[in-house]
Amino acid sequence: MPTPDLVLLIYSISITFASFINLIRLDYWWIRIWDFPHLQLTILAAIGLASWFFVGHHMDGWLLIVPVGLFATLLYQAWLIYPFTPLHKQQVHALVQPGSDSAVKDNTIRLLTANVFMENTHMPEVKALAEKHTPDVILVLEANQTWQDALAGLEKSYPHRMLYPLENTYGMLFYSRFPMRVHELRFLIQDDIPSLYAQLELPSGQLIDFYGVHPMPPSPTEHYRSTERDAELILVGKEARAKPGPVIVAGDLNDVAWSHTTRLFQRISGLLDPRIGRGLYNTFHARYFFLRWPLDHIFVSCHFQLQSIKRLPNCGSDHFPMLVTLTYVGDQTHKDIETPQPEGDDLEEAKEKINEAKS
Repeated sequence: MPTPDLVLLIYSISITFASFINLIRLDYWWIRIWDFPHLQLTILAAIGLASWFFVGHHMDGWLLIVPVGLFATLLYQAWLIYPFTPLHKQQVHALVQPGSDSAVKDNTIRLLTANVFMENTHMPEVKALAEKHTPDVILVLEANQTWQDALAGLEKSYPHRMLYPLENTYGMLFYSRFPMRVHELRFLIQDDIPSLYAQLELPSGQLIDFYGVHPMPPSPTEHYRSTERDAELILVGKEARAKPGPVIVAGDLNDVAWSHTTRLFQRISGLLDPRIGRGLYNTFHARYFFLRWPLDHIFVSCHFQLQSIKRLPNCGSDHFPMLVTLTYVGDQTHKDIETPQPEGDDLEEAKEKINEAKS
């Protein structure tokens, strides 16, 4: 076999294997990590297919793997990514003002989420970003005491707070202009990985259940498996499904929007993704444009319509901040929204993951 053909064959097998290995339902990090780079694998598959055409369209023997494998890869990647393009129906409707401007304003929440990277020293830029966009609620992740001290100036504008700095990159700072009827710091799965719950009261008097999450990712430097991450998301999803009113879940899920786990979370929770039908809004890695995927998420119940969703400029972190403006519109749009529902063995899988993570 000529050297170019051999190289192309090995390349094709590698790309095809990397694209489909995530279908194996094992939680080991070296499998789950392949949930992430599907955009990159799409580009590599397209390059391989173009190279196959360039070298001569060989269709004999093992070389048949090249076009078949790469074309199958492209189809699979397109299926995963298609929902996050403007070609797909939007899952969260754009706001159609249901009443007076004051009614809309009193039912609107402006949320800023930022994984700031604990060792980042660009604190003034993060503070300036919050002051520029004036969100109603700010969720800061990877915050330690140094970050809390640096952002203390925000406290005058945000009288309602939950501040839990940590030195393990899982600290959380939560600032709200809205009163919190209930607030709770929780450790759902791991004793050193917090999440938060708050019941926020909008100016209209409407209550919103808000969850802030940042589970540990599967990686060689963090955790050997994704079980704990998956279980935490499922627990939050089950609780969100049981809430009768509006719900928001936000944070760095350490998982991509198209993964099996995130789609399972949506089916368990019934929550909607405002990116579907609009774009990927890749937030990580901010420093390397060729290694980016959507890790920072905001999921909402069907009670909301979307005013805007933006990826904000980087402030020295490895994540881009996200800014989302949502308006509570009540029950009037429920009938024409297809909320995700459990299917197949979802509930059994969810129970198994929770039991395994807690065992």
